[in-house]
Amino acid sequence: MTFFHADTEELDLPTIERHTVRLARAGLKGLVTMGSNGEAVHLTNAEKTLVTQTHRAALDAAGFTDIPIIAGCSAASIRETIQLTKEAFAAGAEYTLILSPSYYRAAMTPEAIKSYFLAVADDSPLPIIIYNYPGAVSGIDLDSDILIELAQHPNIIGTKFTCANTGKLTRVALATDAATPGAPGSGYMAFGGMCDFTAQTLLSGGSGVIAGGANVLPKVCVRVWELWEQGRREESMELQKVLSKGDWVLTKGAVPGTKAALQQYFGYGGYPRRPLQRVGKEQLSVLWEGVKEVVEVEKSL
Repeated sequence: MTFFHADTEELDLPTIERHTVRLARAGLKGLVTMGSNGEAVHLTNAEKTLVTQTHRAALDAAGFTDIPIIAGCSAASIRETIQLTKEAFAAGAEYTLILSPSYYRAAMTPEAIKSYFLAVADDSPLPIIIYNYPGAVSGIDLDSDILIELAQHPNIIGTKFTCANTGKLTRVALATDAATPGAPGSGYMAFGGMCDFTAQTLLSGGSGVIAGGANVLPKVCVRVWELWEQGRREESMELQKVLSKGDWVLTKGAVPGTKAALQQYFGYGGYPRRPLQRVGKEQLSVLWEGVKEVVEVEKSL
């Protein structure tokens, strides 16, 4: 997430640093800047660069030099997307996460979308993870055939399945010989897109999970994964049930709700940039009650 001063909506860099280090210490293996929960659409390009730089500097200063940063670099045109990847590379990112173009929705045929990703992949200095999130791109949902075809490009190295389609994830992971906890495979990364199906991602042959809920519940997310890796699958699934229940509350609360949960339970978070609205008092009590159980688990780990 990206944090702002409540009175001015200017970037709150000390809180960004604090949050970055908290997530790293919780055991997460990588961080995403300028994604959906990072409010990328609310930031200028200069601010996006500064946020990624701040994450990289905070990780390095805390001794987490091996944790990579995936920077969101989505834009409507091929030209601007490539420019954003170059800026992210200069800011210290190791990978980039890119949505399908969608502003001219009717013109975004499968061929247009494929040409977009292939052209960006040709010139991006960063390896690309395709961000398949229909809710953010006017309903465009890339099928497994397109994703498998795009995976043949050497600079397209993964997909984030925020479509939550585990069947699609299974097909892409199988066709690409994606990395799993037990084997490196081809190195292609098939990422679940939300932590409410972390164990299901593992069962589907996935490589990892990129999840907004991990901003609040990083230790629980890590624990579900570790239990599965250790062969303790029943325990993993029981904890997944608790995680799925709480994460749905965060998902419904979106960015304002997730920040409110951080504020309530961890003492920081604040508010989103407008036009996103702050969470009302009645909704806050529902939110806090809805995540209480899983937050208690988080604090116990």
